Amino acid sequence: MARTQAANYGQRQEAIIEKAAELFSRKGFNGTSVAELAAACNTSKSLVYHYYPSKEEILYAVMSSHVDQLVADVEDVLDGLGEARARLDRLIHAFMAHYVGAAARQKVLLNELDNLPEKPRAIIVGKQRRIIAAVQALLVALHPALARDAARARHDNAAVRHDQLDAHLV
Repeated sequence: MARTQAANYGQRQEAIIEKAAELFSRKGFNGTSVAELAAACNTSKSLVYHYYPSKEEILYAVMSSHVDQLVADVEDVLDGLGEARARLDRLIHAFMAHYVGAAARQKVLLNELDNLPEKPRAIIVGKQRRIIAAVQALLVALHPALARDAARARHDNAAVRHDQLDAHLV
């Protein structure tokens, strides 16, 4: 008979991800052991491995949990109504709301991607590209001339994002 899943299974997984994000962002993926992670979670290594079969799967879970939320933000905005300017504003607000408290996960995403095996890394990169493409599409909707120059659209994408963020932070 199959073993039933504990009622708090998802909460325990999230706690492991949260502690892993903190440790990986501070000490790096290679500088953090599963034993250290288990100690930070007040549990055993075997229980950590019960939830995640490998350290790389923990790293993937940290990155995926962060990127998946950003993809969800993009999908919510793209599914919504409104002009491109309003949609871009909503997307920026949604991104900023999720970045609050997610510094460790973002740092892990930026610094540890090369430590993922090829297939999970490709999944994360694909999701990042979807996010970039969505922002780029909104910028092209605002400035149609950008459609003729994809490289400039990506460059202007970064510049507009920074200008938008600065305007919202002031």
